Amino acid sequence: MMDIEIIAKEMIKPSSPTPNHLRNYKLCLLDQLIPAAYAPIVLFYPNQDAAIHLKVLERIDLLKKSLAEILAPFYPLAGVISDDIFIDCDDRGACFTTAKVNRALCEFLENPDIKAISHFLSCDESYVTNIQASVFECGGIAIGLCISHRILDGTALSKFLKAWTDVAAASSSKERSVNIYPDNSASSLFPANDSRLKQASMAMWGCLFKKGHFITKRFTFDRLAITALKEMAAGEDGKCATSVEAVSGFIWKYAMAASEEIRFGTKKPSLLTHVVNLRKRDSQNLSENSLGNLIWMASAKLHTSDHNDKKLGFSCLVDGVRNSISMIDSDYVKKIRGEDGFIIMHKYLKEIEEFGSKDVDYYGFTSWRKLGFYDVDFGWGKPVWVSSIDSSGSFFMNLIILMDTRCGCGIEAWMTLDKQEMDTLERNKKFRDFCSVDQSPLKFEKDQHKN
Repeated sequence: MMDIEIIAKEMIKPSSPTPNHLRNYKLCLLDQLIPAAYAPIVLFYPNQDAAIHLKVLERIDLLKKSLAEILAPFYPLAGVISDDIFIDCDDRGACFTTAKVNRALCEFLENPDIKAISHFLSCDESYVTNIQASVFECGGIAIGLCISHRILDGTALSKFLKAWTDVAAASSSKERSVNIYPDNSASSLFPANDSRLKQASMAMWGCLFKKGHFITKRFTFDRLAITALKEMAAGEDGKCATSVEAVSGFIWKYAMAASEEIRFGTKKPSLLTHVVNLRKRDSQNLSENSLGNLIWMASAKLHTSDHNDKKLGFSCLVDGVRNSISMIDSDYVKKIRGEDGFIIMHKYLKEIEEFGSKDVDYYGFTSWRKLGFYDVDFGWGKPVWVSSIDSSGSFFMNLIILMDTRCGCGIEAWMTLDKQEMDTLERNKKFRDFCSVDQSPLKFEKDQHKN
């Protein structure tokens, strides 16, 4: 049995004080629409050195010192959220926890217990930033991050980690160099001037959350499977699907089939949403280094009358995913930033709420692919595995998080579904022909080298 013992917990304050004129950091409109408090992530680093004890102490010390340095330019991460409207950048600091694991990292990775991953995280909502460094017997380290989703989406988290590693590398070489400085203009681009949009967002999410017995499993699609799915997804127009579009459409198809099977063939409407990074859609105005949640949702709908062979065909479902995402282009971003932005966004949220309230099968997708998490190197190598967490519970919603594998050619789909639906999906041979369930990340890498 794996035990994790908390050794120390301390506040890491910014290395220099935040100026008074930057004390109040306003959350932007999109920040206030996020339903989740945190979007946790854990990075696992193997130990390559023989002098375990000395190296571990040096690495923990480097993490803390470099964190203090990077919190100065990323000062909102060291503050406290006030009234869900702004962050009081009072330099309270980040909560840094050090823990000890009575197990070797390779032993854990051979058969990772995803329920145990939460023990590598410290998530205290009193702080914007929670970081835990868990040291394994072998000297390997798991770095778990629970940073408020009010201030960081996946892209912003990636930029923060890149800047943190820049400082760590510079500290090792006795230089001071940060290549990424945050852009804090999100609140001026998407000002939060009307609380009605937040209320509409809460109503929308409220209709999509369900009571039930939800469980999380991890399905891995390798390079060959993704290539086959992309070829199968090609429609009559000959358009090529991306890996995310193909895997999303594939999961949508068989998740709906599982839901229908446990209802003895009764068909229901279905709704798929996909998180879209607005920075890439309007690069002239939105910086890749922007803090905040510069994201919006694409949505694809299937009505009960659409349940026929053609509409439920794999390529048609992938087309639905692709078309919904492509609608959020640079023109769309300009519109929601313009004078009619409130009307457009409010109408969109109300449409999803109206459709979602009709007892639909809902599947919420978000992709953390190509965000560079496997390049996060503090000076002792890149992570061997980057994981999400188990989201099991009695009140949740169908959620699918798509993440890279270490080699970059595969996809890990962290799926949270109702247990009955999950069991039915897992038994489906046609679905399982393209993916493996809860496979060791170590075994996956070996298999990829063979292909």
